Amino acid sequence: MSGSVDITHGGAIAVDPEALRSVASALLAIAPTFALAGAAIRRTYNHVLGVPGIIGRVDMGALWASGDRADAMSQECQSAAQNTFLMADVYELVETRAELAALAIADGAAADALSARIAELEASDPRVTEMETWLLAGWKDGRYEGLAEQQLQIPGVFDASWLFLLAAGIGTRRLGAIRSGDTLSGHGDAVSVAPVKTSSPIAPPTSLAEAFRRFPDTKGAQFKVENYTMPDGSHRFVLYAKGTGSPWYGLGEPLDMKSNLELYTGQESASYQATLDVLKAAGAQPGDRVDIYAHSQAAINAAYLSSQSEYDVKVQVTAGSPVHPTLNEDQLLIELRHTDDVVSSLAGGGAPGGSGSPDSFVASRVGDPEYRPHDLLLKTHYLDTYIETAEMVDASGDVRLHAIEENWRELNEAVSIEATEYEAERE
Repeated sequence: MSGSVDITHGGAIAVDPEALRSVASALLAIAPTFALAGAAIRRTYNHVLGVPGIIGRVDMGALWASGDRADAMSQECQSAAQNTFLMADVYELVETRAELAALAIADGAAADALSARIAELEASDPRVTEMETWLLAGWKDGRYEGLAEQQLQIPGVFDASWLFLLAAGIGTRRLGAIRSGDTLSGHGDAVSVAPVKTSSPIAPPTSLAEAFRRFPDTKGAQFKVENYTMPDGSHRFVLYAKGTGSPWYGLGEPLDMKSNLELYTGQESASYQATLDVLKAAGAQPGDRVDIYAHSQAAINAAYLSSQSEYDVKVQVTAGSPVHPTLNEDQLLIELRHTDDVVSSLAGGGAPGGSGSPDSFVASRVGDPEYRPHDLLLKTHYLDTYIETAEMVDASGDVRLHAIEENWRELNEAVSIEATEYEAERE
């Protein structure tokens, strides 16, 4: 995986189960067509046998073989359909167990329905649970690939490589899982936000890599908001939010280690308050559509903005997020993760099941396959390294990119675009 990017629906699930069932149904539908073709070829063969003088001009062996091949294709379609239905059941079993585990509150009816579906899937075929075990084992083995080998050490001076494994252990305990209905508690530190630069982009992004390159570049700015005025007069907003900007605790920078700790433990932070204030300053009103591109700490804010704010968040694209959110089926979630990124490992390698719409996906790879002293700088967590991953996803041709591409096409209908960069400071 170090040489390429691995794209899945989420965790152990390669493709959304319903998408697989659609493929299986299509295979079943076409199987009889091949059978009919085989029968027609044999009728033709028998007819040719009865026509004097034509046999020498027709390759009878090839004609008969084509009939055999048509019959074989019919059988192959049926077999492939059955195996695809089986794999869809395995993926659904993984996803349903994850959904049951992610219930934020005791919803007896929902839990009973999920449990009943799990029992139904388990009883449908003994191979389902066996394949589930194999699938999860493969996912667990690969979700931290390259992490333990990071060179967080200077020989003879110190060796803190254990910190990477500790982070992975914390994530594995599901502290990085944001379940449906989770909200932040308390109140974060007060902040002030100020616009520092405005511009007028001519179009929305056309690729994931371009979107991440649109992050604010003015010194001190952590946020950028694009305000799209649509033909009907409505407004749509796109938020680009940087990650942790300071290693200190509770000083001026709101995206600091204090906010990291607060967010990861479910408390409201100065950086979350800054995110709300920036959107308000940009003109976003309750109910307005907001798409989010976020790196690192900002991805936690994006998750809670999606689950507890008054904004309509339908698109959430994150890089190196220390959490994994559970989103609704009408919300598109795209996560870029490096298996050797210590910050991303705080999410526990993501979740075994998918999250968000059927077009949602997780793209992962080993961000920095070579183990060198620069691992001390957490290079694999850098936004630039994730932009390289985004470029690989853009070039993959994965059909699930169509959903985000359609979103960009919708934004391209805007009659005007105004972009503003903001600097936030803890008061």
